Amino acid sequence: MSDVKRTNKRAQKAKETRRRILGAALELFVQDGYGATNLQDVADKAGVAVQTIYFVFGNKRALLKELVDVTIAGDDEPVATMDRPWYVAALAAETAQDMLRAYVEGATSILERVAPIGRVLEAAAASDPEVAALWSYEVDPRYVVQQGAAKALVGKPGARAEVSVEEAADVLYGLLSPELYLLFVRERGWTRERWERWVGETLRAQLCSTRGDS
Repeated sequence: MSDVKRTNKRAQKAKETRRRILGAALELFVQDGYGATNLQDVADKAGVAVQTIYFVFGNKRALLKELVDVTIAGDDEPVATMDRPWYVAALAAETAQDMLRAYVEGATSILERVAPIGRVLEAAAASDPEVAALWSYEVDPRYVVQQGAAKALVGKPGARAEVSVEEAADVLYGLLSPELYLLFVRERGWTRERWERWVGETLRAQLCSTRGDS
């Protein structure tokens, strides 16, 4: 076996181990809670030595941070949300209505992935100041993403002329929030399809002109 093949095989094995650990952590954090889960539990679930988790992630807080980042992204590639193909394609749509359709679909996929660990993260941050510090930003990154979408939206045909970038960003930030998604889907039992239809219609009513709306 060549050195290149051997290196590729090791890299692939390392990726698979990382994914297995993250999958085990997600299941246990959601099922038992962040505080009640220790790294030995995660190691047993993932079928690895606990030392492997320390080597790959460092500690439980870092494991949680990586889990949240990967869950939001949908994979472990180091690509920011605003550089993701779905985001770029949505913002490139010709009309405001078309952009919102694509944007709501992509955002809902993220909300669907993030929902199971949203409350885990909230509880962990409330009980551990060092966890809370991991997500201590001057400006919420989620707002930055919505602001980027708002800037693209207001300049498109079909956008309501009186809606500013700031207002559009606030509306996107509020309606496409994990809290609102959980309220409808988990608390009220809505399906993803019903949620996506409702939030899309609501956003179009708030941000798009009625003329030429489809």
